[in-house]
Amino acid sequence: MVEMTAGLLAAYDEQLRTDSEAIGASARVRLGPLHLLEFPERRGFVTYRDLGEGDEEELRARLAEWVPRVLTHFRERGVRRLEWKTRGHDRAPGLHELLLAHGFEPGEEESVMVGEARLLALDLPLPDGVSLRSVHAEDDVRAACAMLDEAFGDPVSSATAEALLGRLASGDGTELWVAEAGGEVVCAGRLEPVPDSDVAGLWGGATLEHWRGRGIYRALTAARARSALALGRPLLHSDSTAFSRPILERSGLVRVTTTTPYDVVL
Repeated sequence: MVEMTAGLLAAYDEQLRTDSEAIGASARVRLGPLHLLEFPERRGFVTYRDLGEGDEEELRARLAEWVPRVLTHFRERGVRRLEWKTRGHDRAPGLHELLLAHGFEPGEEESVMVGEARLLALDLPLPDGVSLRSVHAEDDVRAACAMLDEAFGDPVSSATAEALLGRLASGDGTELWVAEAGGEVVCAGRLEPVPDSDVAGLWGGATLEHWRGRGIYRALTAARARSALALGRPLLHSDSTAFSRPILERSGLVRVTTTTPYDVVL
């Protein structure tokens, strides 16, 4: 198990950091090992493969220099919201304290799950009256995004749907899957194949509260896993909340590390 986890973590580090995270970025600048990315709606994002070699004192000194330079860069670019993505297995001494000192606030820690798609690609039963399908039409996408906003406890926003419609129209391989009952979307989630990799990402999955516990999310995940295999992606990845992690673990995905976003309004 330890050897398998190490192999999956290596695949995550090599295939799912930096370049794959820059897909859709409107601008990209390097600061040492840091990748400073800009996305629509004046959003900034900081990521990296690792922070380089050196002892703890050297890494602390580099980070103390980089954090204020990152903030200056994005302020000068007119970015309004900035996320610095951290991973639990990285060597980043003092980063938490530095980010807090510069106004960042940590978000919810999530589990990074990676595993073989074949383990999830099962033919699972659905409750009576519930069906699955992949959708592309604008009305379907807007209905699914509104449901996801509700499921995550967020205000319903057209921005989510607009961004996803753009992704679907771009032909980058993104798929949106929904579960419906009585014409209502009750569960939804995306499949996002990562270019030039063995991996597809499971993103945005959620079920309306009163439909949870009936196997719908697991069946939706199985449908996405089958699609990933058809696209030639043998591995699946997900940053999972406490709700979805147990489902993915039972299906064979492995928790290889954790990730915590740090956000600041500029």
